[in-house]
Amino acid sequence: MPSNDKKPAHARQAGMQSKGKKKKRHLDLAQFMGHQYLCQSLKVSEIKTLLKYLTLRQFNEGDILADIGEVGEALYLVVQGEIALVVDEKNKEYEIVREGPGEMLGIMSFFDRKPRSVRLVARAPDTQVLRLSRAMYRRMKVEHPFIAINLVEHALINLDCLFRKVSNDFAQFAHHLYGTGK
Repeated sequence: MPSNDKKPAHARQAGMQSKGKKKKRHLDLAQFMGHQYLCQSLKVSEIKTLLKYLTLRQFNEGDILADIGEVGEALYLVVQGEIALVVDEKNKEYEIVREGPGEMLGIMSFFDRKPRSVRLVARAPDTQVLRLSRAMYRRMKVEHPFIAINLVEHALINLDCLFRKVSNDFAQFAHHLYGTGK
């Protein structure tokens, strides 16, 4: 039976396979998101809605997601791999902390619109993140405020956890360097 589609049969089949892969990836992301704190109070339909605002990005080890001095136009949720927060001092990088799947990064500059004080660097091959641009966040706030509130709450919790990790590391370093002080 002839097809009215002007594409050759092999091109149509490749397109269907590509759509199938995208649909499977979308389902995988929805499942991943369903296990994140961000989505604990969201219905499955709301998780799928959230994913419409996010873009999946892939990075190789060593790739820079965001650099020092830039104003954050996006924030990132790590899906796979690791992202390090690093500072650059006298042309030498120092890693502050490393974050993995489920962690949100780029929060401070995204919300306060001040230049980034750290660089976000992929530290694993095939690192994947979900990226939320400022424009999409603005739309989400208007179109789906409940989802946006969950995102902000997740961002606050991530900042708190990050602050506690760095504070604990600093306290341990100070204890090692200066002793107990007794």
